[in-house]
Amino acid sequence: MTGFLDQPLPRRRTVGVNVGGVMVGDGAPIVVQSMTNTDTADVESTAAQVAALARAGSELVRITVDRSEAAAAVPHIRNRLAAMGVAVPLIGDFHYIGHKLLSEHPACAEALDKYRINPGNVGFGEKKDRQFATLIEIALKNGKPVRIGVNWGSLDQVLLTRLMDDNAKSAEPKSARDVMREAIIQSALLSAARAEELGLGRNRIILSAKVSQVQDLVAVYAELARRTDHALHLGLTEAGMGSKGIVASSAALAILLQQGIGDTIRISLTPEPGGDRTREVVVAQELLQTMGFRAFLPVVAACPGCGRTTSTVFQELARRIEDDLRKNMPVWRTRRIEARRHRHLAARHRRAAGSARLHRRQEGGDAARPPHRRRVPGDGCGLYRPAVGPARVGCRRRCRVTSCFSQSGREPPLCRPSGGSAGWGRADPPNGDRPPLPVRGHFHQPATAWATLTPSPKTSSPPK
Repeated sequence: MTGFLDQPLPRRRTVGVNVGGVMVGDGAPIVVQSMTNTDTADVESTAAQVAALARAGSELVRITVDRSEAAAAVPHIRNRLAAMGVAVPLIGDFHYIGHKLLSEHPACAEALDKYRINPGNVGFGEKKDRQFATLIEIALKNGKPVRIGVNWGSLDQVLLTRLMDDNAKSAEPKSARDVMREAIIQSALLSAARAEELGLGRNRIILSAKVSQVQDLVAVYAELARRTDHALHLGLTEAGMGSKGIVASSAALAILLQQGIGDTIRISLTPEPGGDRTREVVVAQELLQTMGFRAFLPVVAACPGCGRTTSTVFQELARRIEDDLRKNMPVWRTRRIEARRHRHLAARHRRAAGSARLHRRQEGGDAARPPHRRRVPGDGCGLYRPAVGPARVGCRRRCRVTSCFSQSGREPPLCRPSGGSAGWGRADPPNGDRPPLPVRGHFHQPATAWATLTPSPKTSSPPK
């Protein structure tokens, strides 16, 4: 079958962007993000919804910053989330007066992890370039990335009019639909180029070009991916409510993801009145997991039911299992992350301690050790033992069974070659009531008394 893909194409290589510790692009896993629908000026409700979205699995959360009260509330939302133990990156969504809000509220600019700018309404006429430049300068000052998000509903009318006029003069004019698609693509690329001219690196720019029709979205992003290596955010705007929005978003995003396009996604669902906002996060995760890009939860298979199954036992069991997994997976994931972090810290400490020991040996040899850690050769086979103080005696082969002696005056057992053996043989036990214990080619008898380790005139070098 010509053109059939039995697996996704290789992920398109893009420039990675760090958004509050979450990597987008550059081969990183496709990131799930969402957006609140609360009044951002209401700190408690917004923080509660952000926390709910984060616990549902959203890795980035966008909030609307549309007026001064909302901008002033952003630092308090960040503090409230920190008190709740939620560290999800926050994205500020700005329209029309974003330059003013970020300039007048520097704490808001610092608290956000990314700014979303719509080039279609950042300004009009001669103000557009100046206000866009102000936004980029603030992003540079605070070290924040920017998403240049074009939306077909607020497309730059000057650019669209110019392209329409050029198309009318063309010998082979394109359709109005094709011209609109080209205007969306050019708006994103021209804005990104302008941001780079102002000093914003490509590793701080994410592009998006949202439309409300599936075929338009596929065509626009396919062409955008061909022309640039910027990280791309996928989303079908105005997807709709319920099953319509889920089907439309899944159909559009699945085609692009199968082609290796897309670094972060959002399922823009219109929630039912009083509905759960976290539904869009669940759908995004299920889409990525179903297509094999990521794994969020164990897969629960359940019979769809037919005339042979009149009971609801299996349906109820599957629902209970899925609900329990979705409820507890964030807790399990947090525990796993904490355990991994502790393992990394322990490994780092071990490496640092090993480097310090190696440095001491290179600088001063055994003399650089503390007195209780200096080693001197022992008797017989050259047992290494501490130079001072009571300690355990073990051979250079680091036998796990050792002999301890104290001030009883008894000599430690001597290791000597056994007759006819190429290796080290057994040690003479200090008491003959127990047989020697074999350990990796050595035989040592654990002593029952304690003695002081005193240097013996019979010393030899450790075996080669």
